[in-house]
Amino acid sequence: MLTVYTIEQTAAWDALVRTFSNYDVYYLSGYVKAFQLHGDGEPLLFYGEADGVRGINVVMKRDIAADPHFAGSLPADTYFDFATPYGYGGWLLEGAGDPAPIFAGYERWCGKHGIVSEFVRYHPVLKNHARMETAYEVTALGGTIAMDLTSPETIWVNLSSKNRNVIRKAQKNNVRIYSGRSPELFEIFREIYNATMDKDNASDYYYFAPSFYESVCKDLPHNSQIFYAQLPDGTVIASSIMLWANGRMNYHLSGSCREYQSLAPTNLLLYQAALWGYEAGCKTLHLGGGVGSGEDSLFAFKKSFFRGEPCRYHIGRKIFDAEKYSALCALRTDLPNSGFFPRYRA
Repeated sequence: MLTVYTIEQTAAWDALVRTFSNYDVYYLSGYVKAFQLHGDGEPLLFYGEADGVRGINVVMKRDIAADPHFAGSLPADTYFDFATPYGYGGWLLEGAGDPAPIFAGYERWCGKHGIVSEFVRYHPVLKNHARMETAYEVTALGGTIAMDLTSPETIWVNLSSKNRNVIRKAQKNNVRIYSGRSPELFEIFREIYNATMDKDNASDYYYFAPSFYESVCKDLPHNSQIFYAQLPDGTVIASSIMLWANGRMNYHLSGSCREYQSLAPTNLLLYQAALWGYEAGCKTLHLGGGVGSGEDSLFAFKKSFFRGEPCRYHIGRKIFDAEKYSALCALRTDLPNSGFFPRYRA
């Protein structure tokens, strides 16, 4: 049996997700609403069950004709593809039964509704890629960092010695960390974050409209929090959006003022956020990995918060309609030679 929920069915959507013992915030309707406003597609929640197993999968349904590469060459509302919402997701299964009937029903649905392909970013902490090899092409990429929030002592011991020193330095320089949630705090975050993206020469995708932040504030009232670093004169020099659900905390978006980087406000912010997460009953704080899953300076920074083994990040690829997939690639005369998936969007 396969059931599909749309974003208009918010109450039923979230009630179902919360029946799964291992869910995270990325599966909740309030999370995907913001990315629908951002233009990432139509959110859908799939629920399947068979003998001894059940599962959910959240996707963003995207009209391929809306891709600028196909302007004027494809009919609208005819061919689509799926992608995991920004962050992590993929099928979340419960039960020891064989999930093959669920996947078979899912493929039939996709075939009937013009779905050409699906790209998945599996959740590194949940490790939900493990039962997907028969249904998807699963590839292991780089590591991500998940802090252990078992106790304040565990959090401190797992910091590198250099990180502990810069945290102490931030405290001595009267950097203070506060948290809360209000439209005003989200607006302060947006200004700092956008300035950070400017300095990093980020692509347009990583700039979010005010309506995006309004949605996070309104639609995740019990699952989102702004943490910010402030100087004694009231200047906010770093800010982060943290999301959490079901005992799992996630470092979502972050920005800082470069001119105050020597004060290490983000180091202190993440440390204090981890302590907050512990008090709130969270078991992990997932910081993510490096740019493009690489072991770069960003990864090294995150690694300084946890001495243990990184979580391995996996992606999944699925082609539902091989003939249409090839035809779409053939329409692109400017395709770069890269591993991007789906290739017709490269």
